[in-house]
Amino acid sequence: MNSTPEAEAQELSRQLQRACEGEVRFSGSDRALYSTDASNYRQLPLGVVIPRSIDDVVAATEVCRQHGASMFMRGAGTSLAGQCCNDGVVLDTSKYLDRLVELDPDARTAILEPGVICDSLRNAANRYGLTFGPDPATHDRCTIGGMIGNNSCGVRSVWAGKTVENVEELEILTYGGLRTWVGPTAETDYERIIGSRGPEADLYLGLRALVDGNAAEIRHHFPQLPRRVSGYNLDELLPERGFNLARCLVGSESTCAIVLRAKVKLLTNPPAHCLAVLGFEDVYAAADRVPEILTHSPIGLEGMDDYLVHCVRTMKLSLQDLPMLPGGRGWLLAEFAGEDAGDARRKAEELVAAMGSAVTARIFDDPGEQARIWHIRKSALGATSFVPHQPPAWAGWEDSAVPPDRLGEYLRGLVRLMDSYGYKAALYGHFGDGCVHTRIPFDLRTASGIAAFRSFVEQAADLTLSLGGSLSGEHGDGQARGYLLPRMYGSRLMEAFRTFKRLWDPAGKMNPGKLLDAYPVDEHLRLGTAYRPAEVTTLFSFPDDPEGFAGATTRCVGVGRCRSDSGTMCPSYMVTREEKHSTRGRARLLFELLQEGPRAQPDEEGVREALDLCLACKGCKSECPESVDIATYKAEFLAHYYEGRLRPRSAYALGLIQWWSLI
Repeated sequence: MNSTPEAEAQELSRQLQRACEGEVRFSGSDRALYSTDASNYRQLPLGVVIPRSIDDVVAATEVCRQHGASMFMRGAGTSLAGQCCNDGVVLDTSKYLDRLVELDPDARTAILEPGVICDSLRNAANRYGLTFGPDPATHDRCTIGGMIGNNSCGVRSVWAGKTVENVEELEILTYGGLRTWVGPTAETDYERIIGSRGPEADLYLGLRALVDGNAAEIRHHFPQLPRRVSGYNLDELLPERGFNLARCLVGSESTCAIVLRAKVKLLTNPPAHCLAVLGFEDVYAAADRVPEILTHSPIGLEGMDDYLVHCVRTMKLSLQDLPMLPGGRGWLLAEFAGEDAGDARRKAEELVAAMGSAVTARIFDDPGEQARIWHIRKSALGATSFVPHQPPAWAGWEDSAVPPDRLGEYLRGLVRLMDSYGYKAALYGHFGDGCVHTRIPFDLRTASGIAAFRSFVEQAADLTLSLGGSLSGEHGDGQARGYLLPRMYGSRLMEAFRTFKRLWDPAGKMNPGKLLDAYPVDEHLRLGTAYRPAEVTTLFSFPDDPEGFAGATTRCVGVGRCRSDSGTMCPSYMVTREEKHSTRGRARLLFELLQEGPRAQPDEEGVREALDLCLACKGCKSECPESVDIATYKAEFLAHYYEGRLRPRSAYALGLIQWWSLI
């Protein structure tokens, strides 16, 4: 008699608990916590493993292999393309695998575990005048392992490049059990490895044959632009790139191998910065001048349009900062570095002088003023997702990239396409690298809205590729763009990608359905046509959420600001490092609790436990980009939870104070 899936999951859980010192969690609440990332997608994982050591990762992988269970790695869970949610076993490295093993200031390298936070590495390097170059917007909570998985970039990528350019070597583990360090491969090393005869030799031989058979196609069809993140990095296996097995795995989104440790490159941290803010007639005019500005060698070049500024003003996020912008309806933020403040300012002044009278400009060399300007740009996601009296805006086409000299052409075409669908969205992003971010008000709940969403994404992909662009410029492919890869690379390179994955993962158990042969863009939606929240009569009115309490729980879009160590939010997470004690985790559990149908259905006791350590400090209400207000949600939940139940003694002691104080 065959065992049921539930029995098999229980047996897998028991085996993992025996094999690992870390935490193994298969409850409904724990699975619900990890069912989505910062994307539009949701898949309930089989279970969660939080390894305490690298040995735990090895042991967990062996157990999963014995049971034929798929698996994938997760850092801070802030991915926007759905690569951090799947139905296998998820390994969360962010709690314990955060050790900086070695920092060598002379060699300008660091060796670290995958759960190290980006800012933790940068702060350690700063003591030696060094830094880790990639700096995504989530730099205060994203992990280096996650950055390697997604090939993350950031504001200063025109200077520092993507994560792939900053990785030296990786210690990796395959699903089949091969554990080794990989990096650039000299011919002598290659001959030594293939002479050893075994799984590692087979891997190297297969990869060499793959690149030899497809070298011309790779050189010809891989887009030559700064922000090509889509697809596998087969170009890193070319002989002129040093047959680099570490860099070919960067951006593979846990579909090929597990990163156990990484050796990364550090850069000299510029001692002085100056920011030139340029105002243009509109965002298209700003984009047209990007190639000219790049000749002045800024270390960062960001862009934003007037609709973003309108949203920032509407959401009252940076009202005191907006008057600092020069006149215009489109802006570029050009950051310069120098040996001292005077050197950096001179470069900014030279740029402004070269721009001419058609451009308005202001120069900021005070660090505090620069931070205020950057805050406007960094407010983009929070300002545009839930604008009052407007439909919610979502990820889905937020990460395209084109050659910088075609950016203006691309923005004009993209807006024409949005207009044809009735979408209005802010445009912003890393204009110096031709990378455009936006959140679009897709209807992800009705069949017609979802069909329009898919049609728009496909047409936007064709527009991007017609200009020599990349579907992803920073956030990765995951599910959001993985299914579009055949449009970008064609049948021959897609088959090369499949061979590449098979060489690393013959069983196909590493993060299946993501990046390669991905699920369609309209499957596994977090909302979708099956979204049916329970109707609850509430005590609070939730005036900013037309759908009341259920609508309020959808506010969390997963960016994980609550997982940072800075600010007030969230005190309980800062102490426990537990997802369930973050603002995001609590919002996600409440979202799941209110759903009807095939959901995780976390039990009320699990939700109460997650809310128990909430101090009701309201830090989330003021610091969360989406104003997720867990203090209010907690009060609403507890009011219903205690209907027909006795409350704790402390609640009666305080709640009846007017009586016992008379004694």
